[in-house]
Amino acid sequence: MPDQTPFSLRHWLQDRALRCLIWLLLRLPYRWRVPLCGWVMARVISPLAGYDDRIRENLALVLPGLPESEVRRIVRSVPDNVGRTVIEIYSGAEFVAEALRHPVSGAGVAALDQAHRDRRPVVLVTGHFGNYDASRAALLARGYPVGALYMPMANPYFNAHYVQAISGIGTPLFPRGRAGLADMVRHLRSGGMLGMLVDQRMIQGEDLTFFGQDALTALSAAQLALKYDALLIPTYAVRRADGMSFDIIVEAPIAKGTPEAMTQALNDSLEALVRQHLDQWFWIHRRWKQRSRKV
Repeated sequence: MPDQTPFSLRHWLQDRALRCLIWLLLRLPYRWRVPLCGWVMARVISPLAGYDDRIRENLALVLPGLPESEVRRIVRSVPDNVGRTVIEIYSGAEFVAEALRHPVSGAGVAALDQAHRDRRPVVLVTGHFGNYDASRAALLARGYPVGALYMPMANPYFNAHYVQAISGIGTPLFPRGRAGLADMVRHLRSGGMLGMLVDQRMIQGEDLTFFGQDALTALSAAQLALKYDALLIPTYAVRRADGMSFDIIVEAPIAKGTPEAMTQALNDSLEALVRQHLDQWFWIHRRWKQRSRKV
């Protein structure tokens, strides 16, 4: 049991089940395990966990005009992508090799290369879309010094081996919060690159918009970019139709402005891509849940 962590039978049982599933899947060839994990997540775990209903609720809120046939497709495809993403991350070197097979493209590649040559800090921002770690894997494998800021999982037993898995893709890693702050700042100041996800609801975030709805969004990526004169660059890994490979995209740097304006530009960038690939964003998130109010 993790040190200083109160025992939780529910968390422990969840972790045992996930460890067993991951262990079994890793016994299979990569080309089989990825689609199989997607199938298990879509057909077994998602309905039992209530994810199907949550996806429907989110779609009804921001895209109420979607035909029912499209909603059903997204309800199946989203957890399939989640399952594929999980087992890809746990596949380590095989996943990195897959990400490296594909070229990095987009309007921001030249700026990223120049920053790398000049040892200028870069904040790379993505969302829970496609496989959110594939762009990090692809850039690390090409020699870019990409660290990653991550949010520790609520289940501490699962978190322990999840951090080990993402470390297998590349380091350094920095836990969100005070524990990782000093190392993260040193990494940026030395001319490093920092990968971040900014599409989760943050209680202390600002009320910006995403799909036309208020969405509490952390300003930290833009604030870091402004404080350390870093480029702020959106990057994504779009899963291709074969379900296994990716298009690694580096967009043009976000123009300097206020933290709010720069962060809204990040939201707009992700929204534009999600609208093109509705089945690749993690609609399972409670992205638009309202700020809690004291009564």
